[in-house]
Amino acid sequence: MATATPAVVGAAPYAYRFAEDWPTLPDGWSLPDVAAVAVDAQDRVFVFNRGEHPMIVLDREGNVLTTWGEKLFHRPHGLHIAADGALYCTDDGDHTVRKCTPDGTVLLEIGIPGQPAGFMSGHPFNRCTHTALSPQGDIYVSDGYGNARIHKFTPDGKHLLSWGECGSDPGQFNVPHNIVCDAEGWVYVADRENHRIQIFGEHGRYETQWNNLYRPCGLFLDGGANGICYVAELGPFMALNRNFPNLGPRISMLARDGSLVARIDERTGLPAGRFLAPHGIAVDSRGDIYLGEVSWTVWDVYLHPNDPRPRDLRSLHKLVRIDA
Repeated sequence: MATATPAVVGAAPYAYRFAEDWPTLPDGWSLPDVAAVAVDAQDRVFVFNRGEHPMIVLDREGNVLTTWGEKLFHRPHGLHIAADGALYCTDDGDHTVRKCTPDGTVLLEIGIPGQPAGFMSGHPFNRCTHTALSPQGDIYVSDGYGNARIHKFTPDGKHLLSWGECGSDPGQFNVPHNIVCDAEGWVYVADRENHRIQIFGEHGRYETQWNNLYRPCGLFLDGGANGICYVAELGPFMALNRNFPNLGPRISMLARDGSLVARIDERTGLPAGRFLAPHGIAVDSRGDIYLGEVSWTVWDVYLHPNDPRPRDLRSLHKLVRIDA
């Protein structure tokens, strides 16, 4: 939506400006909900969205390089790019995870398309949400909207173990929405409706949690022991609190001990209405942030169900990092 954007949001060394005319799409294209975004080793940006071209591949300048997935995906939700360039595409609409090449060739499929496991059964999958890889290449899947579970598979898709149940105690989940794994093998789960990130060992043992969050949706973890965890927070939708301050939508940067390093929110220059529904996040080699939003769904279903959607409603942002 049209808002006056300041020259800088955030604060050094995490200060950014919006790339206002990014991306450049062909005439007649729309870009509805961007559920996930990921960046490969060449800084190509993969935009996993719910429009007519489910996977749009962009260069850094926002030009379309290619598209694929038009007859493959039902409802895109999560996207992870492995070190070898393979894409793990999580589709909560048909309850599958697909490993694909960068040009869209399917290499592996986990789950049965269109056949969900029983609601809260604990079996894979019922509306799975995201995928991550261990240092050994094992596959973790957060599951999801119809389960409260994390599943672990071998690199070729054999089920190894699962953990979690619905609840708010340590090790329980209320919409496990995103998942990442670090180089040491720790597993980080965005436990969205419990407003926290839980951290586990490789066998599912609960270790600790980060709590200074509000509906964390998207995760991106920098490599290394001192890497920053970027968190896209959805913010409140209830009529009671949707206009409350300091709850988001926003982006938070956390240190590896869970302490807050920086935030992009109204207190650091973000105009009201600039973010509507942060959902997926990625960072490129230069420190620029790519943020996908499910803004169309949130506008239509939660915030303004009786109002026409604004023509300039955004679902994808690029925030260019400003050198200190």
